[in-house]
Amino acid sequence: MKLTIAKNEREFDVAAAWRIIGQMLADPRSVIGLSTGATTKNMHAIVSDIYTRYPFDTSKVTLFNVDELTNLPRSYAGCCYTMIAEQIARPLQIPEENFIMPPTMAEDFEAECRSFQKALEARGGIDLQMLGLGMNGHVGINQPGTPFGSETWVSPMDPIFEARVRRETGVPPEHALGGLTLGIRTIMHAKRIVLIAKGAHKAGMVREMLKGPVTEAIPASVLQLHPNCEFLLDADAAKYVTDLAQ
Repeated sequence: MKLTIAKNEREFDVAAAWRIIGQMLADPRSVIGLSTGATTKNMHAIVSDIYTRYPFDTSKVTLFNVDELTNLPRSYAGCCYTMIAEQIARPLQIPEENFIMPPTMAEDFEAECRSFQKALEARGGIDLQMLGLGMNGHVGINQPGTPFGSETWVSPMDPIFEARVRRETGVPPEHALGGLTLGIRTIMHAKRIVLIAKGAHKAGMVREMLKGPVTEAIPASVLQLHPNCEFLLDADAAKYVTDLAQ
């Protein structure tokens, strides 16, 4: 287990940004999976700023997001496509054909799941997957109870997140929402994973993830078994696990 603890939020954001840039520089044909949310916005901004200051070749880099909302238009600011496009894909001039994202609207989401996974496999698989940590231990949109053998699928949203999305979009309860996400098995096949978490509100779940048993009740706990996973935390998120740092 590799555990990295940043002294503060700024150091955390810079370290996370350099995990992405370092992968691109080490392998200009890298396939890199990102995550969206409050934890990633600043680090994506740093990636874009560094690229603007010191441009490098991104023409062969493939970007995607670990998940995407379903049954919402891409015009919704909370869609992963929109956030990744605006925060990092366009600023880094990633070619459109190398920005792989499933649609947010589709007649057959099961087919879109298969297509998304095959597109990544066709490029040699995932070289680096950045993962956020949900408050209930989810990774991607794999909620507690998701089988570890799951592949790319459409998962229910976390109820609190779903309620927020419905408030922001005005989508009525009878209109089904969900999240197309890489499954646990698919994520575990990534060659390298960096799990990121910051803030004292994540400290309890970080402890469960790293010190508790590997269990489907805490999906992120399975990362204990990955041979090349780094847990990158700020000091607040790491306050219960500092004894694990090497």
